[in-house]
Amino acid sequence: MREYLKYLKGDPVIWIITILMMSFSLVTVYSFVPILVKIEGGSPFQYLFKHLIYVVIGFASMFAIHRVNSKYISQLAKFSYYLAIALLLFTLFFGTEVNGAGRWIRIPFVKLTFQSSDFAKFALIIYISRILVKKKDKLSSWKEGILPLLIPIGVICTLIVKDNFSTAAMLFLLCMALLYIGKVPWGKLFAMAGVGIALASLAVLFHITFPEVGLLPRFDTWKNRLTNRMESDSQDIKTAQANAQAKNAQLAIHVGSLFGQGVGDGKLKEYLPEAYADFYYATFVEEFGFLMAAFLALLYLILLHRIIKIALKTTDLFQSYVSLGIGIHLLTQASINMLVCTGVFPVTGQNMPFLAMGGSALIMACVSIGVIQAFAKDLEKEKDEATFEQA
Repeated sequence: MREYLKYLKGDPVIWIITILMMSFSLVTVYSFVPILVKIEGGSPFQYLFKHLIYVVIGFASMFAIHRVNSKYISQLAKFSYYLAIALLLFTLFFGTEVNGAGRWIRIPFVKLTFQSSDFAKFALIIYISRILVKKKDKLSSWKEGILPLLIPIGVICTLIVKDNFSTAAMLFLLCMALLYIGKVPWGKLFAMAGVGIALASLAVLFHITFPEVGLLPRFDTWKNRLTNRMESDSQDIKTAQANAQAKNAQLAIHVGSLFGQGVGDGKLKEYLPEAYADFYYATFVEEFGFLMAAFLALLYLILLHRIIKIALKTTDLFQSYVSLGIGIHLLTQASINMLVCTGVFPVTGQNMPFLAMGGSALIMACVSIGVIQAFAKDLEKEKDEATFEQA
């Protein structure tokens, strides 16, 4: 392992965790896709091969980006932001619809899809981080400091919310956390949060008043998920059927117990529509048990810890903000998947980074880690230079 790691610069612990998870994802995807085979046809090997393609692309992206000079990341932040807007607009008008949501762009000539919101999340994190650095002395001014931050957040979240409320809400809260880290005054933070809530409320009221406009086409889905969660013990047949996914997820966790049913031996995964993605954690516990699930949670915490260490060590403020934004995003995404599966949160579409059957989510998680490792590589270089000077 040490021989191969010499080609991978940056933090070795982060490399080990991400490579371990991505390798393990090949086992779990092959095991967790029976429901997909039942619904869409094909074979488990077919989906495994498709996932393997994404894993290879993800690792290649991570490796390539971590070798790039980190100064280019800041320089590309603005371009990435405008590219994200272009992709979201393209998806809005020409996106491929899956499960009632038009979130995907189909890549020509190959049977692969890309979710534009996954790129938009990453682009917004680095763009907001760049603005925070540029405007750090003007954050007390609405016009010169706050509006340049608020407008990009509003634009991206507005374009995402139509088909993916949970992602838009999570991204908005993540940006608020970044602004807090960037020392935006409390009063302005509360005002920005209030503006966001007010705009969301107005959009909901407009949709309820004029449903024929179709401003929020998935509003009924969001509403049902929330009400079904609140009425989880209802005897109503429709409500009980709608809660079946969440109940099966919780039952899978119960059945898994300490040591699990064994790889491939889980039964409830055949009744969970997104066992390989949105309900990944429940299926994981069913087959591998609570002890392995606790170890998985520990790996995510170690990953966050290592990223925070990089953020605190670097002297570049932009690198600190980006690192913290990426670390919080990855842990939040994993936490939401766990909380949905355990019944704490209503059903929503957030999967497990590096593990769930992926496409764009896996690739962009790898890109994010590539950026972190580029920053860590800078720290290694600075340390080596300091050691050489002392010698």
